[in-house]
Amino acid sequence: MIELPNRWLNDIVWDDHGLVPVIAQDAATGDVLMFAFMNREALALTAERGEAVYWSRSRRKLWHKGEESGHTQKVLEIRTDCDNDVVLLKIEQAGGIACHTGRKSCFYQRLGESGHWEAADPVLKDPKEIYG
Repeated sequence: MIELPNRWLNDIVWDDHGLVPVIAQDAATGDVLMFAFMNREALALTAERGEAVYWSRSRRKLWHKGEESGHTQKVLEIRTDCDNDVVLLKIEQAGGIACHTGRKSCFYQRLGESGHWEAADPVLKDPKEIYG
C-alpha cells in the first residue's frame, strides 16, 4: 500500500505501553466496525501490506485481522486525529463480519430503556462456524 521510510511513525503519539488506539471504519458506509490497538510494528505492517494488523493486548502478540476467520480488513486509507493519538483505518471488511461474535460490527450493543444492554444487530454467522 505505502512504500515510505517509517519516519512517519514518529509523528504518532504512542501511549506508555507503546500503543495507539485504532478505529476501523467501513469506507463505503462510514459504520464503525471495531476498536483495537496497534504498536509501531503493527501500524508499519498495516501500511506495508494494505491489510489491518493489530496488537492483541490479551495475547501480547501481533494479530493479523482475519488470520483465523478469513475476515480480513483491506485498508484503503490511514488517518490520524488532530492530536496524532488515535488512528482511523478506512477499510473494506472481507465477509462483512468484523466482530468475533459473528456480527458486522463490534458495536452491536445499545443501552435499552430498561437500563440494560441489548443486542441491536443480528448475528450474521455463528462464531462456531467461523472459528470451529
